[in-house]
Amino acid sequence: MARGHSVQITVGGAAVMLALAGAALAAGVGDFYKGRSLTLVIGYSAGGGYDAYARLLGRYFGKHIPGNPSIIPQQMAGAGSLRSANYIYSVAAKDGSVFGTFSRSMGISPLIDKAEFDSRKFTWLGSVTDDNTTCVTWGTSPVKTWDDFLTKPSTFGGEGSGSDPDIWALLYKNVFGAKLKLVSGYPGTNDTVLAMERGEIDGLCGLSWSTIKTRHPDWLKTHSVNVIVQAALQKEPEIAAVPLATDLVKTPEQMQIIKLLLVSQAMARPFAAPPDIPLERKAALLAAFDATMKDDEFLAEAQRLDFDVRPVNAAKIDALLADVYRTPKDVIARATKAIASEGQ
Repeated sequence: MARGHSVQITVGGAAVMLALAGAALAAGVGDFYKGRSLTLVIGYSAGGGYDAYARLLGRYFGKHIPGNPSIIPQQMAGAGSLRSANYIYSVAAKDGSVFGTFSRSMGISPLIDKAEFDSRKFTWLGSVTDDNTTCVTWGTSPVKTWDDFLTKPSTFGGEGSGSDPDIWALLYKNVFGAKLKLVSGYPGTNDTVLAMERGEIDGLCGLSWSTIKTRHPDWLKTHSVNVIVQAALQKEPEIAAVPLATDLVKTPEQMQIIKLLLVSQAMARPFAAPPDIPLERKAALLAAFDATMKDDEFLAEAQRLDFDVRPVNAAKIDALLADVYRTPKDVIARATKAIASEGQ
């Protein structure tokens, strides 16, 4: 009996010690963040979907971090957001004071492009939503349907190797035979959209359905654009008449390539911090992201703005990337060739 009583005290004491240790860690994290400003790096120019989601998150994220730091957005556009991804991975302070957002394609970019980082090593915080990516053309373009896309010459805008617009335009060109010419180098989605509206290009691919709904609802009201294809694991109900890319494949190879690229749609609005930040600050940032996704004020504003919020947590992103890094090399090689920018 005495021995059992002694064990009970020991277990209870251990629980108290763990609680005290947790409180001490939280206090240490709070001391670090109190009065501090966190830099939120945004890999695109102002006005696009990534920028809009980042600024929405930034308005609520700090209140869920011990110490309640302020969040300072910082644009870092370039190379389809590869510039910002490289910065966060290699240059930014690894103390938990910097995080950011960049193209969803950066998760698979090291496998199919020239990105020189291991995307599994980012400190992934999560994604605000999953998504569906589309190709659209302006209303005055002769390309109005998928069949037009395959048979009529067109010019599409891109943002740089490894960016969504380039990846998807080249995929449809090189795998499906779309008769498009890619003009790349626009700083961000907003710039590419303006070029389309001015008639400089026919349209762009890699444009999220969430971006269309939130940033350009007038397009839908006035029927200003043609949505010619959508790529996701399932159709968006609002555009059910638009064909799904996976329904258009004609060979097993096409399906393998499409499925590899669809991984990025599951982490549509990703946020990440640098690798190797202190564990207690990593835990605080992860908890803050998850808490923000449940924040009533955050959700209310997202609803007012018509922003989709279907959170994908960090563990899910880590698992997706671990799985995609196991993709057979021959499939990766075919996908890499399919989206290669040479010889356009």
